[in-house]
Amino acid sequence: MAKTLYSVTMSLDGFIAGPGGDMSWLTPFLGPNPTAEALVPEIGAMLVGNRTFGGDDPNKGTDKEGAMSGAWHGPVFVLTHNPPAQSPPDVTFGSDLHEAVTAARQAAGDRYVNVLGADVARQALAAGLLDEILVFIAPVLLGDGTRLYDLPGGAEVTLTRLRSAESPLANALWFSVG
Repeated sequence: MAKTLYSVTMSLDGFIAGPGGDMSWLTPFLGPNPTAEALVPEIGAMLVGNRTFGGDDPNKGTDKEGAMSGAWHGPVFVLTHNPPAQSPPDVTFGSDLHEAVTAARQAAGDRYVNVLGADVARQALAAGLLDEILVFIAPVLLGDGTRLYDLPGGAEVTLTRLRSAESPLANALWFSVG
Protein backbone atom coordinates (compact mmCIF):
# COMPACT_ATOMS: atom_id res chain seq x y z
CA MET A 1 0.00 0.00 0.00
CA ALA A 2 1.25 3.44 -0.88
CA LYS A 3 2.56 5.80 1.78
CA THR A 4 1.88 9.52 1.70
CA LEU A 5 4.97 11.74 1.64
CA TYR A 6 5.01 15.52 1.97
CA SER A 7 8.14 16.57 0.08
CA VAL A 8 9.06 20.20 -0.08
CA THR A 9 11.94 22.66 -0.32
CA MET A 10 12.01 25.17 2.51
CA SER A 11 14.03 28.27 3.26
CA LEU A 12 16.09 28.18 6.45
CA ASP A 13 13.48 30.41 8.12
CA GLY A 14 10.65 27.97 7.36
CA PHE A 15 8.98 29.23 4.18
CA ILE A 16 8.13 27.04 1.18
CA ALA A 17 6.89 29.91 -1.00
CA GLY A 18 7.57 33.60 -0.93
CA PRO A 19 4.94 36.33 -0.57
CA GLY A 20 1.95 35.78 -2.85
CA GLY A 21 3.05 32.20 -3.57
CA ASP A 22 6.19 33.33 -5.40
CA MET A 23 8.43 30.36 -6.19
CA SER A 24 11.16 32.21 -8.08
CA TRP A 25 13.36 32.13 -4.95
CA LEU A 26 13.70 28.38 -5.47
CA THR A 27 15.43 28.51 -8.88
CA PRO A 28 19.05 28.81 -7.60
CA PHE A 29 18.52 25.74 -5.39
CA LEU A 30 17.21 23.41 -8.08
CA GLY A 31 19.90 21.28 -9.54
CA PRO A 32 21.83 18.17 -8.84
CA ASN A 33 20.34 16.59 -5.72
CA PRO A 34 20.74 12.81 -5.40
CA THR A 35 17.96 12.50 -2.80
CA ALA A 36 15.42 14.32 -4.97
CA GLU A 37 16.51 12.46 -8.10
CA ALA A 38 16.19 9.07 -6.34
CA LEU A 39 12.70 9.99 -5.13
CA VAL A 40 11.19 10.57 -8.58
CA PRO A 41 10.83 6.88 -9.59
CA GLU A 42 9.43 6.10 -6.11
CA ILE A 43 6.41 8.38 -6.70
CA GLY A 44 3.27 6.72 -8.05
CA ALA A 45 0.83 9.62 -7.73
CA MET A 46 0.63 13.24 -6.61
CA LEU A 47 -1.86 14.78 -4.20
CA VAL A 48 -1.78 18.52 -4.76
CA GLY A 49 -3.59 21.57 -3.45
CA ASN A 50 -5.33 23.77 -5.99
CA ARG A 51 -3.08 26.79 -5.31
CA THR A 52 0.00 24.63 -5.84
CA PHE A 53 -1.47 23.01 -8.96
CA GLY A 54 -2.22 26.36 -10.57
CA GLY A 55 0.65 28.22 -8.95
CA ASP A 56 4.02 29.54 -9.81
CA ASP A 57 6.45 27.00 -11.34
CA PRO A 58 10.07 28.17 -10.93
CA ASN A 59 10.90 26.28 -14.14
CA LYS A 60 8.00 27.65 -16.21
CA GLY A 61 8.90 27.96 -19.86
CA THR A 62 11.90 25.64 -19.64
CA ASP A 63 12.43 21.94 -20.34
CA LYS A 64 12.23 21.39 -16.56
CA GLU A 65 8.69 22.77 -16.18
CA GLY A 66 6.37 20.60 -14.11
CA ALA A 67 6.47 18.35 -11.08
CA MET A 68 9.90 17.42 -9.78
CA SER A 69 11.59 19.73 -12.29
CA GLY A 70 9.73 18.03 -15.13
CA ALA A 71 11.09 14.58 -14.26
CA TRP A 72 7.81 13.13 -12.94
CA HIS A 73 4.69 12.30 -14.97
CA GLY A 74 1.66 10.37 -13.80
CA PRO A 75 -1.69 10.65 -12.05
CA VAL A 76 -2.36 13.87 -10.16
CA PHE A 77 -5.17 14.34 -7.67
CA VAL A 78 -6.01 17.99 -6.97
CA LEU A 79 -7.89 18.85 -3.81
CA THR A 80 -10.21 21.81 -4.48
CA HIS A 81 -13.71 23.09 -3.84
CA ASN A 82 -13.77 24.69 -7.30
CA PRO A 83 -12.89 22.12 -9.97
CA PRO A 84 -12.66 23.30 -13.57
CA ALA A 85 -15.20 22.18 -16.16
CA GLN A 86 -12.57 20.06 -17.91
CA SER A 87 -9.58 18.25 -16.42
CA PRO A 88 -6.19 18.00 -18.11
CA PRO A 89 -5.03 14.43 -18.90
CA ASP A 90 -4.08 12.38 -15.81
CA VAL A 91 -5.57 15.02 -13.45
CA THR A 92 -8.51 14.29 -11.15
CA PHE A 93 -10.15 17.07 -9.14
CA GLY A 94 -11.99 16.40 -5.89
CA SER A 95 -13.08 18.15 -2.72
CA ASP A 96 -12.94 15.34 -0.16
CA LEU A 97 -9.52 14.72 1.41
CA HIS A 98 -10.16 11.10 2.38
CA GLU A 99 -11.51 10.20 -1.07
CA ALA A 100 -8.57 11.94 -2.77
CA VAL A 101 -6.00 10.15 -0.58
CA THR A 102 -7.70 6.79 -1.15
CA ALA A 103 -7.77 7.30 -4.94
CA ALA A 104 -4.16 8.54 -5.00
CA ARG A 105 -2.99 5.55 -2.92
CA GLN A 106 -4.75 3.15 -5.29
CA ALA A 107 -3.14 4.86 -8.29
CA ALA A 108 0.30 4.85 -6.64
CA GLY A 109 0.31 1.11 -5.92
CA ASP A 110 3.35 0.35 -3.78
CA ARG A 111 5.02 3.70 -4.47
CA TYR A 112 4.59 7.05 -2.72
CA VAL A 113 1.74 9.50 -2.97
CA ASN A 114 3.72 12.73 -3.03
CA VAL A 115 1.84 15.56 -1.31
CA LEU A 116 2.46 19.08 -2.60
CA GLY A 117 1.03 22.19 -0.95
CA ALA A 118 1.21 23.35 2.65
CA ASP A 119 -2.55 23.39 3.22
CA VAL A 120 -3.15 19.90 1.84
CA ALA A 121 -0.20 18.57 3.86
CA ARG A 122 -1.57 20.21 7.03
CA GLN A 123 -5.02 18.71 6.39
CA ALA A 124 -3.56 15.25 5.73
CA LEU A 125 -1.45 15.50 8.88
CA ALA A 126 -4.46 16.53 10.99
CA ALA A 127 -6.50 13.64 9.56
CA GLY A 128 -3.76 11.09 10.29
CA LEU A 129 -3.22 10.50 6.57
CA LEU A 130 0.39 11.69 6.26
CA ASP A 131 3.11 9.05 6.74
CA GLU A 132 6.38 10.83 6.02
CA ILE A 133 7.87 14.30 5.52
CA LEU A 134 10.93 15.07 3.38
CA VAL A 135 12.25 18.62 3.72
CA PHE A 136 15.00 20.02 1.52
CA ILE A 137 16.47 23.00 3.37
CA ALA A 138 17.79 25.72 1.09
CA PRO A 139 20.40 28.14 2.43
CA VAL A 140 18.30 31.29 2.10
CA LEU A 141 16.15 33.44 4.39
CA LEU A 142 12.88 34.66 2.84
CA GLY A 143 11.37 36.50 5.79
CA ASP A 144 7.77 36.06 4.61
CA GLY A 145 5.55 33.76 2.60
CA THR A 146 3.91 30.37 3.03
CA ARG A 147 5.16 28.43 6.03
CA LEU A 148 6.03 24.73 5.91
CA TYR A 149 3.49 24.09 8.67
CA ASP A 150 1.16 26.79 9.89
CA LEU A 151 -1.54 26.05 12.43
CA PRO A 152 -2.74 29.04 14.44
CA GLY A 153 -3.08 27.98 18.05
CA GLY A 154 -0.55 25.24 17.39
CA ALA A 155 -0.50 21.49 17.62
CA GLU A 156 2.66 19.57 18.35
CA VAL A 157 3.48 16.78 15.93
CA THR A 158 6.14 14.24 16.84
CA LEU A 159 8.46 13.22 14.02
CA THR A 160 11.11 10.51 13.90
CA ARG A 161 14.15 11.10 11.71
CA LEU A 162 14.56 8.37 9.12
CA ARG A 163 17.61 9.74 7.32
CA SER A 164 19.37 12.84 6.13
CA ALA A 165 21.58 13.78 3.22
CA GLU A 166 23.79 16.69 2.29
CA SER A 167 23.75 18.33 -1.10
CA PRO A 168 25.52 21.46 -2.37
CA LEU A 169 22.18 23.22 -3.00
CA ALA A 170 19.73 21.94 -0.34
CA ASN A 171 20.23 19.44 2.48
CA ALA A 172 17.53 16.82 3.06
CA LEU A 173 15.86 15.69 6.28
CA TRP A 174 13.43 12.75 6.05
CA PHE A 175 11.01 11.96 8.88
CA SER A 176 8.21 9.55 9.71
CA VAL A 177 5.12 11.05 11.30
CA GLY A 178 4.09 9.92 14.78
